[in-house]
Amino acid sequence: MRLQHCAVYFHSLAGSRLLSLLMTSRHKAADSVSTSVAPAKRKKIQRNHVHINYEKPANVQEAEHCCNDASESERWRPANWEKIIDNIREMRKNKDAPVDNMGCDECPDKGVEPEVYRYHVLISLMLSSQTKDAVTYSTMQKLKEHGLTVDSILQTDDGTLGELIREVGFWKTKVKYIKMTTQILKDKYCSDVPKSVEELCSLPGVGPKMAHLCMRSAWGVITGIGVDTHVHRISNRLQWVGKAGAPTKTPEKTRVALEDWLPRPLWDEVNHLLVGFGQTICRPVNPLCGTCLNNELCPEGKKVLSRDKKTEKKGKGKK
Repeated sequence: MRLQHCAVYFHSLAGSRLLSLLMTSRHKAADSVSTSVAPAKRKKIQRNHVHINYEKPANVQEAEHCCNDASESERWRPANWEKIIDNIREMRKNKDAPVDNMGCDECPDKGVEPEVYRYHVLISLMLSSQTKDAVTYSTMQKLKEHGLTVDSILQTDDGTLGELIREVGFWKTKVKYIKMTTQILKDKYCSDVPKSVEELCSLPGVGPKMAHLCMRSAWGVITGIGVDTHVHRISNRLQWVGKAGAPTKTPEKTRVALEDWLPRPLWDEVNHLLVGFGQTICRPVNPLCGTCLNNELCPEGKKVLSRDKKTEKKGKGKK
């Protein structure tokens, strides 16, 4: 019996020692593996930089404001331009030019519905292209007697409309443009006139000059300077179209040049002012430079006066 117990004891003791040896060998193997393999590098995490807008100190804001004012004050403007405009106002004070009594502002009926009034403004501007104010005015009277609304024009055949407007320049083309534009107003704008330069310019026969003048007269909004042949001619004669002094080739380029330096509060006045001045004094042919108050300030006026003096001297020499 004691021998049997001793056999069991030695058997269990051998088993525990064998287990201990196995565990020890496994730990050593793990250690050898861990020392032979290099540790994995830690992955760097990129962090997005967050931009924080700090409120600028008052002195910095004031400095920036001064810089803006400085850039405005340093903007190129023609010499003596304010004096020239004052002189033109003085020469225009009697309001005796055709534009004062028969211009597009005088053509619409004042007592009609607002949308009809705006339609009158647009049609008068479309008729005025390449046409004298007196002819535009008389043609508008005929149209108003016939019935000048979107519906009445759409109901008028092309032949009848042509007879009504045949005195204006390019009347056949204008018949087509007026009918097409009127149909668009009916279909797209509820028989009213668009309220943006872009939409107005999309209408057949309407360009930037008409669009800016229409915005002013129809909607009371100043969006730009209306440049016609008079404004284009006078601006180039005065060399108001850029620092380099090179003449502009088109009225649209003249508009861009004027708007670059002319103070915005004057945009409303300058078209009417220069158109009347061009009709009475600064005419396209034989301008009245001798009576113009700007003849010593205007480059073109100086040339004309110098030429006249030379002609006068030659005439006296022959006598």
